[in-house]
Amino acid sequence: MQNALITNMIIRTFLSAYFLCVGSLFAFAETTKTKPNILYIMADDLGKEWISCYGAEDIETPSIDALAAGGMKFNNAYSMPACTPSRTTLLTGKYPWRTGWANHWDVPRWGVGYFDWKKKENTTFARLMKDLGYATAAAGKWQINDFRIEPEAMKKHGFDDWAMWTGAESSPDEEHAKKSTRRYWDPYIHTKEGSKTYKGKYGPDLYTEHLIQFMRKNKEQPMCMYFPMAQPHTPVAHTPDEPDAKSVLDRHKAMVRYIDKMVGQLVKEIDDLGIRDRTIVIFTTDNGSAPPPRGVIGRRNGREVVGSKGTEKEAGVCAPFIVNCPGLVPAGVESKALTDFSDMMPTFVELGGGQLPRDLVVDGSSIAPYLLGKTKDTERKWIMALGYGSAKLTKDGIRPTKKFSTRVIRDKRFKVWVSNEKKIIRLHDLKSDPWEESNLIGSELVLHQKALQKFQDVVDMLPNKDAHPSYEPRAANAWDRK
Repeated sequence: MQNALITNMIIRTFLSAYFLCVGSLFAFAETTKTKPNILYIMADDLGKEWISCYGAEDIETPSIDALAAGGMKFNNAYSMPACTPSRTTLLTGKYPWRTGWANHWDVPRWGVGYFDWKKKENTTFARLMKDLGYATAAAGKWQINDFRIEPEAMKKHGFDDWAMWTGAESSPDEEHAKKSTRRYWDPYIHTKEGSKTYKGKYGPDLYTEHLIQFMRKNKEQPMCMYFPMAQPHTPVAHTPDEPDAKSVLDRHKAMVRYIDKMVGQLVKEIDDLGIRDRTIVIFTTDNGSAPPPRGVIGRRNGREVVGSKGTEKEAGVCAPFIVNCPGLVPAGVESKALTDFSDMMPTFVELGGGQLPRDLVVDGSSIAPYLLGKTKDTERKWIMALGYGSAKLTKDGIRPTKKFSTRVIRDKRFKVWVSNEKKIIRLHDLKSDPWEESNLIGSELVLHQKALQKFQDVVDMLPNKDAHPSYEPRAANAWDRK
């Protein structure tokens, strides 16, 4: 009798464990099936005038064009006007006036100030997606931490894996300072194994391959991948495909073609892994192209476009923005819907089946329903861009150049420029004046006055003083610049 009872107990325990295991497997399979992967690709310093599906006349970008043809192409999407403001806005869902990154600040180059993972206001989308069961990875350009001080900064920001160009590191050792600037040939890259030079290698190939290997390893679970490309930011360099390119313009074109090639490689890998129908690919850029003399001039829709990075012009902040996922994202859509980088965190979280923490402040709103074809428009009534010039180092730490940074705000038709004095100084009708040549600030037309009042209401909601970057001061290092 006792032996029979023991045998029955063993059988029940085994069956309970078995069904629990099977249930877990089904739950895992269901999670993998219903939660889409996200691959966010962001080129560095690339305006619409270099993407052929946006009317570029001097180049062909077939892989990017294919994403647009099979998905959604946005015409009214804002990045920020410079590198670090765009990156922090994207990561946190907050505008630069709130995070303090209202001006560019190259952390490794100065060794002072950093994007602090300990501050709740700096919570990243990677951290939230990881909480939702996603495997997370980043490859490319980071620039907002010094990996010499915190080698695991990427992990603390929520990434499971990474391969990042460290950003140019200041150093009394001139040889180290020089090698750390290399993001293309002989790149200086930081991974879980630390930072080192990859002699004879081409950085963009390494970043792309790192993501490909990550996808192969994690294809059975939801993935959230961030690819802030290093290209085509200066200094321009020849590519493996066009080694003989010499001039700034020829090298720039070669780099853009290589960007397109890498996009094609990643999409092909997603196809080969059998996860194409549940992988949302987003292609965008962090700001417009760099201006001459280091930058370039391209032709778009019959007009010369001067690189406008760091300016209030649409060519500086209205980014190419393409979203593609066969079966999930509607195909062949050319959209006038409004969105900007502050929308990405809430969008990713909703796509992942989660909700933002109630006590986490964000400025953006989710565009997930629109991307999935469930609504006819986004919730946005206006979008904003700011982050001009470089921040400054004071005795109190990193501070914005001005108390109130200049910014631009627009809706689907009208746009205003806002000065350091928190005054609207320009009004443009982008429908009739897409190149912002006619300032309507003095117009008495009811239509224009109504637009001005709408934007004035937004300006009035903004604080009179921008925040400054939130981080904990640390002891000085030998490489810190003064």
